Amino acid sequence: MPGLRDSIVAAVDEQALVDLAVELVSIPSPTGDEWAMGERMAAVLEELGLAVTMQEVEEGRANVLGVLEGAGGGPTLMFNGHLDTSYSGEEPWLRRIPGFQPEGFVRGGRIYGLGISNMKGALACYVAAVRALRDGGVRLGGDVMVAAVAGEIEKTQWGEFRGRGYRGYAAGSRHLVSHGGAADVCILGEPTEGKVVLAHFGTLWARISTAGPFVHTAFSGGRLTENSIVRMRDVLEAVLDWSPEWEERAAYGGKRGLLNVGAVGGGFPWRVSRTPHRTDLFLDLRVPPSMPMADARAAVAELGRRLRERFPGHGIEWEVYVTAPGAEIAESHPLVTAIEEAHEAVFGARPERDVVHWFSDASVLTRYGVATVNYGTSSGLPDAELGENLDIGELVDTARVYALAAAQICGVA
Repeated sequence: MPGLRDSIVAAVDEQALVDLAVELVSIPSPTGDEWAMGERMAAVLEELGLAVTMQEVEEGRANVLGVLEGAGGGPTLMFNGHLDTSYSGEEPWLRRIPGFQPEGFVRGGRIYGLGISNMKGALACYVAAVRALRDGGVRLGGDVMVAAVAGEIEKTQWGEFRGRGYRGYAAGSRHLVSHGGAADVCILGEPTEGKVVLAHFGTLWARISTAGPFVHTAFSGGRLTENSIVRMRDVLEAVLDWSPEWEERAAYGGKRGLLNVGAVGGGFPWRVSRTPHRTDLFLDLRVPPSMPMADARAAVAELGRRLRERFPGHGIEWEVYVTAPGAEIAESHPLVTAIEEAHEAVFGARPERDVVHWFSDASVLTRYGVATVNYGTSSGLPDAELGENLDIGELVDTARVYALAAAQICGVA
């Protein structure tokens, strides 16, 4: 109803949204250290009148689940967003960039700070949307959940890189859905440039290794081709030759698959007087949501067998250590319709649709039967010198879309 729509839109409090977004950005929450952010989100949701549960995912890490109870009879909608940030701000290449620091500030109509777009701005929008429904006097039929979760960022444990700081890839949402976070549908406010993301690729991480003799440089003369790093050159060239084959096989939604060489490791920088006994090549393969992860793993296994046959003396080994599926939703799903209609009501035009290569917690949520759409603000990186930032007007309008979509999805009592 136009009158109800207008009252909901008008009830979004811009200043409260900005103040909360700046506050959240100013709470450091790198992956593995989300507890303080969780405590603040819990307090905010309690102040808003939601029934709040704080889940300890592991020591120092929290999920927060707030529930706005409806009158009954409508679907349950979840707003899901991660507490952790992609970086800590202490990285040497980020220390002098203000927008990559956990210190929020406003300048020129924009909010700056680490995590504002990915995705503390969305968490603030969820709060603003629920507050607008409350202040607009709207009683929903279905429940609304606000889930703020730990450990979404794309990182994982491997080798000596262990501990909670490396446990990402939906660690929090996996805990959430197995501990009461069950909903019919979910809006994930990842930065989508205002597009409705109907699907995203999953990912597989693999290690391919070469081996060689471990000897002193003084005794390595004439044996350079046996060096595991030199042998890796052959393997890397073969992997790059195989890459187009994977890109074609993994094509989906008008986009090709991707292969990235993410890391190389071999030898000891503190003792280069020895030849390295092993060199590792680390790959990231983007896997379409239509491809079972077992099939993607089988493709890597086949690549490993080819490499062993081609280079029998290279001591090739391989392993797969991340398998995170993609996610998709039907174009005709009511959740898609609700978001698109709400977007049109606020922005004056229908949003574009998209398929993306990045990962989100939709990977886990959809496998628990929670139909999920990624829809949010921009990626927040328009200024290379100042770092991550978002336009305040866009943030406010996104909160309005969330509120209108919630009213349509859950129904008005």
